[in-house]
Amino acid sequence: MALKLFENLSELFPDNLKPSELSQFKTVFYKELSLACHQYYQGKMMTIPKAGFYGLEWFNVWYTPGISKISTTIRDDEMASFSLTSRGSQVAVISDSTRVLGDGDVTPAGGLGVMEGKAYLIKLLGGLDATPLCINSRNRSGQPDPERIIQFVEMVQHSFAAINLEDISQPNCYRVLDQLRERCTIPVWHDDAQGTGSVVLAGLMNALKLVNKSLSDVRIVFIGAGAANTSTARLIISAGGDPHRMVLFDSKGGLSRQRQDIAERPEFYRKWQLCEQTNPDAITSIDQAVKEADVLISISRPGPDRIDPTWIQQMAHKPIVFALANPVPEIYPYAAKEAGAFIVATGRGDFDNQVNNSLGFPAILKGAVMARASRITDTMAVAAARSLAGFAEKRGLTPSTILPIMTEKGFMSQEAADVAMQAVKDGVARDVRTRDEYLRQAHEDMMESRNLHQHLMDAGIIKTPPESLIRQAIQNALEQI
Repeated sequence: MALKLFENLSELFPDNLKPSELSQFKTVFYKELSLACHQYYQGKMMTIPKAGFYGLEWFNVWYTPGISKISTTIRDDEMASFSLTSRGSQVAVISDSTRVLGDGDVTPAGGLGVMEGKAYLIKLLGGLDATPLCINSRNRSGQPDPERIIQFVEMVQHSFAAINLEDISQPNCYRVLDQLRERCTIPVWHDDAQGTGSVVLAGLMNALKLVNKSLSDVRIVFIGAGAANTSTARLIISAGGDPHRMVLFDSKGGLSRQRQDIAERPEFYRKWQLCEQTNPDAITSIDQAVKEADVLISISRPGPDRIDPTWIQQMAHKPIVFALANPVPEIYPYAAKEAGAFIVATGRGDFDNQVNNSLGFPAILKGAVMARASRITDTMAVAAARSLAGFAEKRGLTPSTILPIMTEKGFMSQEAADVAMQAVKDGVARDVRTRDEYLRQAHEDMMESRNLHQHLMDAGIIKTPPESLIRQAIQNALEQI
């Protein structure tokens, strides 16, 4: 009975709530249930051996004296470490926890739940093992120091096939990523930036197909100019968007060449590049920018009142609105549609059109690791976006289904293969194969991971929490709305 309840949580939601109350209820409910389930499991990840144990003498094979042969082989050829140890399928999820979701700086340990969640999705969806590592990046004056993160990653890179950076505050995130892409011999990826950008681009591609508009012609307004939205804008430009038809807003107004406050701070070089590329008319107000705009992409502070419905009313025919703040979007979908939005996307899975990094990073990391890529290029991120969009288009597009959902079969392995092939085209692959070979490995590894997880559940090793946890979470949520 409890298992059925866990598979169909929404069936237990109250049916007498108004749309605004239901949205608020779900936000609180998922938080309450998350807390209860994390307490029940005491985390989400564990480590188990993958090599067989057949008797006492096998300790001599897996450890000393046999292991000496592995050490000396890798000493003479470091690339052998990818096939002789778990390094070849191991990703590090590294964060200083200074910009975690909508909660900001939560202390290094405070980010562990999110990094474990990332590791969970990398394993379950991407077929890769992942290790969460939350570090203290603060210097003696108490300020986050990007150089400390850079040095840490440089030191641990030899244990991993790829590095997933996560939840590092702006502007440190730019320097950390750019420096590590040059200094490391394995791919270093900032999911909050490139990952968000690739999935937003995929959703935008398909949304534009439904409204019969071209990426190169549409006017796009971005609310928020942090790592996620600046990287999204950069990838959209890379895919064919016209920067002269884009305006980005941060907390001080529109980005343009007139923003000397940004020009005078070299650490914000990524934002300044967009100041030089976009908004040639130096528009300073959102009210002015949204007039006849085709697309509104907001990745800013959690809402639900950050996007004014009147902005949507001023947009062009069949406006597209991406309200991607988590855990609460800048405007709820029902309100955006009431204001005239034709397509609405959020970052949440309990609404239509979830634009979630989870559609991208497990497969992108898998593709990069399969190809033994030295880095993840922007064109690899764009290839992931095109793969996602193409899969959803073949399945069939509607205003409420512009992207695959995480439980759909097949798109992850195809996306991983397309990313690996782009790594080959970009000249960063060190294990060059055909697309069919990449596709076969991705499918087999992803299915093995999911089957192992299901086996552990079926065997009762991963236990199903009691249904009382759900009932109590519902009660707690109702008391808070």
